[in-house]
Amino acid sequence: MDTKYRVLGLLWLMQLVNYLDRINISIAAPVMMKDLAITPGHFGFVLAAFTLGYAIMQIPGGALGDKFGSKPVLIGSALAWGCFTGITGFATSLATLLAARVFFGVSEGASNGPAFKLVGDYFTSRERAGANGLYLTSLALGPACVAPMAAWMLGRVGWHGMFFLFVIPAFLMAALIALAMPRANPQAVIRTEILNERGQQAGWRDVMRLRTSWLLFFAYMAFNMAFWGYLGWMPSYLSLARHIDLKHLGLAASIPYLFGFLGMLAFGWLGNRPLYRHRALLVGAAYVLAGIGLFAAFRAATPGGSIAGLSMAAFFLYGGFGPVWGIALDLTPETARGAFSGFVNCGGQIGGIFAPIVVGLIVSHTGAFTDGFVFMIAVLVISALCFTALHPILRRSQRVVEGVA
Repeated sequence: MDTKYRVLGLLWLMQLVNYLDRINISIAAPVMMKDLAITPGHFGFVLAAFTLGYAIMQIPGGALGDKFGSKPVLIGSALAWGCFTGITGFATSLATLLAARVFFGVSEGASNGPAFKLVGDYFTSRERAGANGLYLTSLALGPACVAPMAAWMLGRVGWHGMFFLFVIPAFLMAALIALAMPRANPQAVIRTEILNERGQQAGWRDVMRLRTSWLLFFAYMAFNMAFWGYLGWMPSYLSLARHIDLKHLGLAASIPYLFGFLGMLAFGWLGNRPLYRHRALLVGAAYVLAGIGLFAAFRAATPGGSIAGLSMAAFFLYGGFGPVWGIALDLTPETARGAFSGFVNCGGQIGGIFAPIVVGLIVSHTGAFTDGFVFMIAVLVISALCFTALHPILRRSQRVVEGVA
């Protein structure tokens, strides 16, 4: 197998396991809230606790990958998040649950920058939207797999036992990366030329002065307010607002993620081929259409209609990931790929910190999810406008030397 596709396959599997451990708490949320006497408003803080830890570790994790190589950082990250997955099962109060989720987020956050660095190192500019789209299909398939798995475990061993069992895949993943991930090879790295105002290869500081960098930071922040609101509360919405019981919740909650998987494949191809030069506009359009899907979901008269709207939203929410990260990797030289990916994702996670809290407080205050959906639609429109503004700036200011046309 070609080395770059072996790397991509390992990253895909790692992210799948990552999301198995990350999303299981959303399926267990109704049971945990009842068992620990936690309100939806307080549980929003639990969901945000993970994102806080995840955000804190974005830039440091990427910088560690740039300095020491991606492989050792990914191994350590998988071992650590496996440990804190198990520790979550020992939680007996809101405080202990919050602490466990913060450190779980720190552990997973270390893997993000090094993973994107590997995609940038092994794939050219024209390949990155598709490569990221394939790699990140695990973001959709992970929740799709975990929903029925977690629902089954909840019925057999309860939520404590569910977290204990989910330790196993993380430890197996750490061993697989150690055995199968190739060693860093500087000669194989795809070079990206970003010139500063003096006509020299840009460094980290030069990249941070670019308007495109900060516009991408805030665009991804707004997107994640909607994405994490969706990801954290969709199973609870189907259970509490659409009255889908636990027996059927796993299957119902997995359907939208399968559409997210298809969206990633479709938009990865579009970003690689016909719309390569218009990736920012492609992402903006996807987010507007995702907002329309969310509107259809909460306006639907039946649970089936609501799942159809949520599936449409997932198709476009997940579809944007490949082109977004293709853009991000094109904006930085190879020496700072991990740190810059962490910087962009840090903006996203800052948005993700607030989203579950805001949606949870809205649900607690109004007794309904309607205004929570309106909030997610509004921030998607803001993100779409940012990406639309990013398009002409990218065309004027970015000079990318592609390894392969």
